[in-house]
Amino acid sequence: MEIEIDSKKNNPLLNRTEICFTVRHEGGSTPNREIIRSELAEKLNVKRENIIVNAINTSFGIQETTGYAKIYSSVAKAKDGERLHILKRNLIGV
Repeated sequence: MEIEIDSKKNNPLLNRTEICFTVRHEGGSTPNREIIRSELAEKLNVKRENIIVNAINTSFGIQETTGYAKIYSSVAKAKDGERLHILKRNLIGV
């Protein structure tokens, strides 16, 4: 599995960085949010719990997934800025 950052935008008003990414997963299934969060944390040198993966989209027949994630400065900022169901999907305690 290989993750490539397509775009990265700093949003100081909401205390977060917004990124679009592409995951290439040859010979495997679509990775889940936890795996993607861990890989993004390792690649960007941030804490895994500060990353919220909002969207994961896989096209049929292509082993490539695109997605959108937000990196907050702290978990408290993530809880303030995200909707409840997004926090639950990312397994962040509410």
